[in-house]
Amino acid sequence: MIKLIIHGGFFSESSQSQETKLAKQQSLSIIAKQSYEYLKTHTALQTIVYAVELLENDELFNAGIGSQIQSDGKIRMSASIMDGVSAKFSGVINIEDVKNPIKVAEKLFTHDDRVLGGEGAISFARANGFEKFNTELPQRRLEYEAKLKSKGMGTVGCVALDAQGHIAAATSTGGKGFEMVGRISDSATAAGNYANEYCGVSCTGVGEDIVSSAVATKIVTRVTDGMSIKQAFDKTFTELKNIDGFAGAIAIDKDGNIYHQDSHPMMVYASYDGTNLEVFN
Repeated sequence: MIKLIIHGGFFSESSQSQETKLAKQQSLSIIAKQSYEYLKTHTALQTIVYAVELLENDELFNAGIGSQIQSDGKIRMSASIMDGVSAKFSGVINIEDVKNPIKVAEKLFTHDDRVLGGEGAISFARANGFEKFNTELPQRRLEYEAKLKSKGMGTVGCVALDAQGHIAAATSTGGKGFEMVGRISDSATAAGNYANEYCGVSCTGVGEDIVSSAVATKIVTRVTDGMSIKQAFDKTFTELKNIDGFAGAIAIDKDGNIYHQDSHPMMVYASYDGTNLEVFN
């Protein structure tokens, strides 16, 4: 039994058309199928990196080459991975000028210091063969110059369960756009990306709300403590509602149950099990 679910963040930008929404759904469908085929012969950990790299390479999504521009005119990205078997987490925060932050997070996985930020993350990437790459799109520059501030809830992620029953999760973001320099997103924290042997979760939404509610960690912990995946989501999102939080999450548990929920119905997901493809919103 292998399972996979991915997300492409919230469809929240008012400037985006129905055509763009449909394009995102189609792209997610293709990537979900490609990643499932990859999962057949690879581990969950390898697959989540593969899937998120595909998402980072698609300019429709706010990660990698689709990343938002911050208030000082620069792009800074964050990404992380977590392996449910080893309970290891690695990530980069506010990294610049790399095409695929998720690949840098993967490279860090075998190091003792596994979460790097800013200049340290950039230096590590260069030292490990990641060439300088400008991820800025002309459309993002136009949005920046026109001060078309989006709601900033674009992130991509993947959770996978492999043939050995191992779970892993990955999340990557290009930020919320026009944020203060130095702002930390949830994507490279355990609040936004978490997995263990019982469950894996990837989040998107307002990073500050996700961190305040420790969304991914709470869901996984509650499943570990015996709650069903639905119960864990329901309780966590009830708590999120108490602070008027804006978030969405995807998950898979050890029994192969796939679940997703958001606080506002604008999130784009796709799941595939080899037969059934489901695309949401």
